[in-house]
Amino acid sequence: MDHNRQKKAAVINDYSSFGRCSLAVAAPILAALKVQCCPVPTAMFTNHTGFEHFSWHDCTDRMDAYIADWQATGLQFAAIQSGFLASLSQLDYVKRFVAAFRDGSPLVLVDPVMGDYGKLYRTFKPEVAEGLRGLLDVADVLTPNLTEACILADVPYRTDMSDREVFDLARRLCEPHARAAVVSGIPRGGDLVNFVYSREHGEDLVPVPRIGVDRSGTGDVFSTVILGELLNGRTMADSVRRAADFVAASVRRAEALGIPPTDGLPIEETLSLLWS
Repeated sequence: MDHNRQKKAAVINDYSSFGRCSLAVAAPILAALKVQCCPVPTAMFTNHTGFEHFSWHDCTDRMDAYIADWQATGLQFAAIQSGFLASLSQLDYVKRFVAAFRDGSPLVLVDPVMGDYGKLYRTFKPEVAEGLRGLLDVADVLTPNLTEACILADVPYRTDMSDREVFDLARRLCEPHARAAVVSGIPRGGDLVNFVYSREHGEDLVPVPRIGVDRSGTGDVFSTVILGELLNGRTMADSVRRAADFVAASVRRAEALGIPPTDGLPIEETLSLLWS
């Protein structure tokens, strides 16, 4: 059976039933960009960890079946994306998954979801954060925020980094393997600036106006739009511009609707923007 007529992306990430993040936003965004999302849940959350009360289940013991069954089915992927990983064994799993589906040369995008503002998320262990550096050897594209970029590069987190220092950080992340990286969402005046480096096109700044308060799930939305746009043939800088503009439009809509920051971005209202 030919499963490969439509672009498919395997997305290794958690599923939060409420809060609009991770797989819950990846699937509709990729669908809007004409890419089929094939989820591999790393954990199941009632709602994300930004809420005071949440429950979650580690899915590690069920993940190997995805490799075995999908190989038996003959699936191939245009891309593989990793997001929230709950343990060191899941880091190893991403490497094994990439090796298992190397046929077709899938684009490997690593979104190193582990923290923000210089701190790790509540459920994230320091040893897993350090272990994420091992994914630099398989990633083609990296989409960290500043906290995550500093952890990956093993440099101290500072909020006063110059533009030159941030670009050098992005370049450093690409040295092991990646062809492109974006260090996202750094405040500069009234803007949030994305620092893009690619081996092919060099350095680009992609600013967007800073709107309202920080909202959960924006990083997941941002990285997934980048993935879909790359698969549709855009450059890294253009993909980041499209992603940043989509996030900004979704934030504006959230502000207009009075949606709480923990509830994420109302992409149901804005997905049509990705069709153009």
